[in-house]
Amino acid sequence: MPQTKITVTSPLLPDLQDFNAMLQEIWNSKWVTNNGAFHQRLEEELAHYLKVPYISLFTNGTLPLITALQALRVTGEVITTPYSFVATTHSLWWNGIKPVFVDIDPATGNIDPDKIEAAITPHTTTIMPVHVYGRPCDTEEAALAFLAEMRARYKDATHNCYAYIIGPNMGVMRYSDDGEPGGTAGMPIIEVMKARGVTN
Repeated sequence: MPQTKITVTSPLLPDLQDFNAMLQEIWNSKWVTNNGAFHQRLEEELAHYLKVPYISLFTNGTLPLITALQALRVTGEVITTPYSFVATTHSLWWNGIKPVFVDIDPATGNIDPDKIEAAITPHTTTIMPVHVYGRPCDTEEAALAFLAEMRARYKDATHNCYAYIIGPNMGVMRYSDDGEPGGTAGMPIIEVMKARGVTN
């Protein structure tokens, strides 16, 4: 009886011939690191796709989490999921923040929203959910319901809450509770902070 390999997840890979053609272009340029042509092209195309003025790529997923937590001045306790790559927790520890784990929903693998409230303490400053295997909320209704519930439940919180869903043609759609500072939609966080006089 043949054995079938069952994977938890699998990478999406480009056509090998297309990849080799791009690799040949990089090879011929002799520029393989530090803001090369493909790096610049990816930033431009992602900014266009996401409808933002510009973006900056990081080398991995840990560094942007560490940077975002520092930029937002997050401290204290952060509620998150134990079912994530170690970078989620590592970025918190790196910044001297205590992770508080909330169990997952077995149907989605994501943090169970019904268990979050019980984990909130006077030291809680942030909730950091993770969409496991790229699976955010299932429907637009679920995303909007989540935002409405958070706004109703935590009226005195100074928060900026987002929910993401997979939209038409597998595009990611973003919903916000409009907590962004006025006139800053789409601006990188560092520019928002500079405009607010935060320089350190």
